[in-house]
Amino acid sequence: MSTPDRLLSTAADEQRIVVLDFGSQYTQLIARRVRESHVYSEILPYDVDASRVLSDGLKGIILSGGPGNISSEESLLPDERILDAPVPILGICYGMQILGQHFGGKVSRASRREYGSARLSIIEHDHLFKGMREDVQDETTVWMSHGDRIESLGPELISIAKTANSPNAAIRHTRRPIFGVQFHPEVSHTTEGRKILENFVIGICNCEPSWTPGSFIEREIARCRELVGGGKVVCATSGGVDSTVVAVLLSRAIGDNLIAIFVDNGLLRKGEASQVVSMLRKELGINVTVVSASERFLSSLRGVSDPQEKRKIIGNLFIEVFEETAGSLKDCEYLAQGTLYPDVIESVPVRGPSALIKGHHNVWGLPDRMKLKLIEPLRELFKDEVRIIGKRLGIPDRVLMRQPFPGPGLAVRIIGPIAQPQLKVLREADAIVREEIEGAGLSNELWQWFAVLLPVKSVGVMGDERTYENAVAIRVVKSLDAMTADWARLPYDVLGTISSRIINEVDGVNRVVYDISTKPPSTIEWE
Repeated sequence: MSTPDRLLSTAADEQRIVVLDFGSQYTQLIARRVRESHVYSEILPYDVDASRVLSDGLKGIILSGGPGNISSEESLLPDERILDAPVPILGICYGMQILGQHFGGKVSRASRREYGSARLSIIEHDHLFKGMREDVQDETTVWMSHGDRIESLGPELISIAKTANSPNAAIRHTRRPIFGVQFHPEVSHTTEGRKILENFVIGICNCEPSWTPGSFIEREIARCRELVGGGKVVCATSGGVDSTVVAVLLSRAIGDNLIAIFVDNGLLRKGEASQVVSMLRKELGINVTVVSASERFLSSLRGVSDPQEKRKIIGNLFIEVFEETAGSLKDCEYLAQGTLYPDVIESVPVRGPSALIKGHHNVWGLPDRMKLKLIEPLRELFKDEVRIIGKRLGIPDRVLMRQPFPGPGLAVRIIGPIAQPQLKVLREADAIVREEIEGAGLSNELWQWFAVLLPVKSVGVMGDERTYENAVAIRVVKSLDAMTADWARLPYDVLGTISSRIINEVDGVNRVVYDISTKPPSTIEWE
C-alpha cells in the first residue's frame, strides 16, 4: 500500500547510531539505551541497502539479536558493504555470530543452550569493559539467550570475555573497531549493560552526547518554520500527551498559523470532550476548533466488527474532517499529528522480519488520496522521551502523565459492532475504573487502566432474579513505553470495589473479569 507524503523528524544530518534489526524482541530497547547516552539512534531493517546506512552522520552500527540460525539456508544477513564500513560495529547475540562468520570464524549449535543469567569472566578490560564498577572486578552478571555459539575465531578476532558455556562470549577485531557480545547488554538483567553500550557509543564511536530534549525542541521548531513558511497547519488534537506536545511545539514554531482541531467522534470517554477543550484553551492557550461528528462516525461504523476495518474507517473519517477544515483556510496544506515510534513499529512491517501487529489509525489507516502533507515531529520518539520534551515545553504534569488513550477511542474497547447502548455501558464502567484507581492513588504507578466491553453474556443472579447480561474486562498495566507491558497487581480491595460498583451501578453488566496478560504475547488494547 502506498502511503501519503510524510514529513518526518530525523537526525540524518547529525551524528547517529544505526541499529540493524534481525528480529530480536529487544531491538527497540537497544535504540532506547543508545538514546539514554544522549545519542540519536535509528532502527533499520537488516536487509536495508548499504547506501541508506552509510550516509552522512553515521558514527556506528549495532547488529541486533534475532531468532534465526546463522548456519541455516534462511539465515538473515546484511549487505556485506555494511560490515566493511569504516565505522565501529557492535554485534549482539545473533549480530555477533554474523561478525564471527564474516571474519572466518566457525558458528555451530551449542552443546548446551544458554538462556537466562550467566557469569561473565572478563579477559580484557579495555574498550567495551572499560570503567566498570570497582565491585565488578573480573566478573559480572549478563543475560544470555542463544542456542548457537562461536566455536572458533577467525585469525583477526580475539576473545575478550567468556562464560562457562561460551568461550567466546565477547570478541573484538585485532585491527578494526569491531566488537561482538553473545549476551544482551540492553536488558536490565545485564548489570553493567548500560555501561557497555555507553562505552561503545561514547568511547569507541566518539559520539558527542548531544541528543537532548532542548536540542530536539530547537531543531524541530526551526524545521517547522522553514517547512511551513507563511502557510497554515491543522493539528489533530485529542488532549493526549502526544498530540498536546505536538500542538504546543508547533504553536511555538508558527504561532497563529497553527489551527488545532478537536474532533468529538462519539467514541470518547465520559466527560472527556469538555475536559480536553478546557485544558487546551485555558491552561495551554491553544486556539482549538471543536468539530462535532459523532453521528458521522457512528453511522460509518455501524455493523463493523473487524478491528482493522474500524481503524481504517476512523482514520479515513478523521482525514475527511481535517481536509474539510483545511479547505476553508487559505494556504493550508499540512496536517500535524502525534505519531510515535511504537506506533510505527507496530503498524508498518519494515523493521526487520517482524510481522504487522496492528494498524494504528494515524499510521496505517490513512487514505492514499489524502491531499494534506503530514508533519510528524515525534515519529522517531518513545513515549517517555515525549514526556520529557513536554516538560521542557512547560506542559503541566497532570497532562503529561495522562494515561494513553487510543486514537480510535472506545471503538477498539468494544469487541464487535458499535452502537450507542454499548458505548453507554462502556463509558460508565470505564469511568468507575478511572475513579477508583485514581482515588486509591495508584495512577502514578501505572501506564493504562480501562474497561473493555466483551461480546459475551453470562448468567447471573441479582435480587433473587436470573440475569443474562454483559461481561466487562478490566485492563490495568505497567509499562515504560508501551513496547512491553506487565499486568498490574492491584490491591484486592480496589479490584473488589471496582467490580462491585460496575455490577451495581452500570445497567446491563453482571460480571467483571481482570486481564492478567503481559505484552507480549498480548497487546495492551484488546483490538
